[in-house]
Formats: sequence, C-alpha cells, structure tokens
Amino acid sequence: MLSDFLFKSCGLPLLDVRSPAEYETGHLPGAISFPLFSNEERAAIGTLYKQEGKKEAVKKGLDLVGPKMRSFIEQAEAMGSPRVALYCWRGGMRSESMAWLLERFGLETLILEGGYKAYRQTVVQYFEQRLPIVVLTGYTGSQKTRLLHLMQEAGAQVVDLEGLANHQGSSFGNRKSTGQPATEHFQNLVYEAFNAMDLNRPIWIEDESKRIGQVNLPDALYEQKSTCPHVFVEIGASERVAFLVKDYGGLTAEQLIGATRSIQPKLGADKARQAIQSIQNGDLITAAGLILTYYDARYRKSIERKEKLIQKHYCIAMDEIPKLAQELVRWTPK
Repeated sequence: MLSDFLFKSCGLPLLDVRSPAEYETGHLPGAISFPLFSNEERAAIGTLYKQEGKKEAVKKGLDLVGPKMRSFIEQAEAMGSPRVALYCWRGGMRSESMAWLLERFGLETLILEGGYKAYRQTVVQYFEQRLPIVVLTGYTGSQKTRLLHLMQEAGAQVVDLEGLANHQGSSFGNRKSTGQPATEHFQNLVYEAFNAMDLNRPIWIEDESKRIGQVNLPDALYEQKSTCPHVFVEIGASERVAFLVKDYGGLTAEQLIGATRSIQPKLGADKARQAIQSIQNGDLITAAGLILTYYDARYRKSIERKEKLIQKHYCIAMDEIPKLAQELVRWTPK
C-alpha cells in the first residue's frame, strides 16, 4: 500500500530503477534515478520481448545487467544507508531484480507494491475528492504570489502552483523560467503539496489557467478550482505597471520583444508595434501599459465569468498587501 510504503521509506534513499527517460517524465519526489537499464537498453529489450518472447528478453536483460552489478552495489553502498527503498513501473521484475542484488550484498530493501503506476493512480484519484480550495484572483501585476507567500508566513495553507511549475504563467514569465518539469512530474509535485495539507482548513492557490507555461494542472483540480470560493484583489494599473517594469526589467530587450510578439495576435498589430518600439527606446513603462491592455481585458472576462464565486473583493494600494495578508489568514470562506 502506498501510504505504508511512504511511511516506512521516510528517511531512506529512494531508488527509481526505471530508465532515465521514464524518470524524467515523472517520479516520486525525492527519488534518485538508479536505472537498471539505459533508455536504449530498455527499448531493445522491449522489442525483443515482442518479437521473440519473455525468455529471450530475460536473457538479454541478464547480458546487459551482468557487467553493471558491481557498479550498482557500489553506488548503493555509497549512499551510506543499510536500508533502501525502490520502485519500478509496476513493482515487478526490475525492482525485484535490483532488490535481489542489493540484498545479496547485505542491504535491506523495501519495494513499492504496484510501483510508480500505483503512485500515479493515487495522484489522479486524490483530486477527485472535494478539497477546501480558495482561489486568489486579480489582474496581472497585482503581486498575488507575494500576497500568498505573506499569508503562508502568517500560518495559511498555500500551494504555490507557479513555484512548482517554475513559471510565472505568461508569455513574459516564460522568458524568466529556468526550465520546467514534465507535466506528469509537475502534477506529482502538486499532489505532494496538497497531500501535506489539513483538509479541515482552507488551502489557498492562485488563479491559474489549466496550462502554466508548458505544464498542465491535473484535470480534476482545474475543474474543481472553477467552482471554489474566490477572493478578488484589485490594484490600480499605474502601480501594477511600475511593479511589472521592476519585475521584468532584468530581461533583455530581445526577450521582451519576443514575448510581445507572441501575444501580438491578441494584443493587436498596432499596440504590439508601439510596445516593441517603446522597448527598443528603453521606455518600459509605456510598453508595459500597452501590454496590460491585453492581459487586463483577458482577466476582466475571466473575472466576470466567476462573479458568483467571488466572496471578497478588495480594492487596495500595493503597500496594503501585508495588511491584507493578515486579514485573509483570519477570514473563513462560506
């Protein structure tokens, strides 16, 4: 059972013995890639299994693993733990083979029954239950993420979806990202964050599209988010422009122009041309003001659709965010 495995494996080295490609697609957070086969070896064995059957595939696997057995033992030994936990896709031959080898050396092993497949089923099913989510919404540049972090520091339960996605959720945020996890692994991270929460208290998240950069929210979470209580924080455009210029001012002109061109079809050719010219002239305030016309129109329509979900609407100045954080921590949604 997954919960039992996670409890017993806490503090142990957690080895993912699947191929590197499988690991990159998604893995248990905290797991170490410890592949029995390389990507190419796994593909070759799979082909052989289909063409000549299980016995020939097993023989080929033994040929490939044999020369690596000492290395596996030495890598595990270097982890400095007498016990290790491990898993493969279904808790079958790969994890059992690795466990057998490490046990022969004298290590104790713990295998995840059902493997990574069972973990993924748990992740998907988790978001099908009703969760006490509260959504913080507001126009671009309203420092919603900062507000959530201040609330978290004051004791609120917060899941930072953009932080887990390593992306700020816009064409401009894409230019600041240092790389995103695969969608599957992002969803694993979101599950882990929610699973650590007390479901008897509100869990705050930022209002996000289903897609954050190149990763997608779990379907059930996105659908549920669209029916949860919302809090709308509204800050004047001039303050938001000043914040955005500061926040994105470290990007190069080429990066800013590239992001502007990516939204040109919706921003409009004239406004995009003016914004690009302003960037080239170093006038980021004018550029940000023009670009906000697109984002504000987009969010205005979104907020109008959610009007019945909005339980609180605050019109504040930027310097009132810390005070609002304290107020929202004490507030209970209906």
